[in-house]
Amino acid sequence: MDANKLTLAEMAVEVLTTAEGKAKTDLSLRHAKTWVQSRNEKKSIAIGTAVPPLHPARPQHPQLLSQRDVPKRKPGSVEGRIALLHAVAHIELNAVDLHWDIIARFSDVPLPLGFFDDWVKAASEESKHFKLVSSCLEQMDSYYGALPAHAGMWRAAEDTKSDLLGRLAVVPMVLEARGLDVTPNMIEIFRRAKADEAVAALETIYREEVSHVAYGSKWFNFLCGRDNLDPKEVFHNLVRKYFKGNLKPPFNEEKRADAGLPPDFYWPLSEELKPAHFS
Repeated sequence: MDANKLTLAEMAVEVLTTAEGKAKTDLSLRHAKTWVQSRNEKKSIAIGTAVPPLHPARPQHPQLLSQRDVPKRKPGSVEGRIALLHAVAHIELNAVDLHWDIIARFSDVPLPLGFFDDWVKAASEESKHFKLVSSCLEQMDSYYGALPAHAGMWRAAEDTKSDLLGRLAVVPMVLEARGLDVTPNMIEIFRRAKADEAVAALETIYREEVSHVAYGSKWFNFLCGRDNLDPKEVFHNLVRKYFKGNLKPPFNEEKRADAGLPPDFYWPLSEELKPAHFS
């Protein structure tokens, strides 16, 4: 179908129903470019409505396992660094789907166009991140799909499929914020190994993920303000309801603050949630 005749929600579903990683991210980048061009040229594409799949299409590989069954490898070894990059690629591919899913699934909610601008941009950047990490894997004689991966990453999307505030709280403001906490250590692992391409890829991811967390915080606060709700109280209640794990310190307080997440949002939750089913 001609991409110029699709609504944004239909574009999102096209990405979600594309299985293979390269094809999914290529399509994601094309649709994002089409959307941005239409906005720049003031030739608005309709948001439209569409019914996204409960689960996005996935390639035959990697094999998806429960978190406890994914083999642990020491990051100091070549095999361990490959496993670490493979896990990052898996996270980035899931993030592509998560950002297109929020567009399609909540396209019937009255929202400013800026909401869709932000998540299209985030999906585009996650697509770039997947490609960067996939290139690093290929340099190490591996590829995405060569190792098992964590099956639970889509759980948050399923749990919040009917709750936009819940989706914003759990995905960008908890799961992606966790990336801000752990990525500096990953960068250091690859810097010590003199893996310059991996360092550059992870630094790009680290820099751009701040914006993705910030989009979550911005639109969460916007929706709370529109309904005269206390954002901190709502955030705590939604994380308790939907997040199947605990918030684990240490926290990257500087980058979280840059993304609009103050400490009193996340520190209280680090002490009261049950041990994680997934992180």
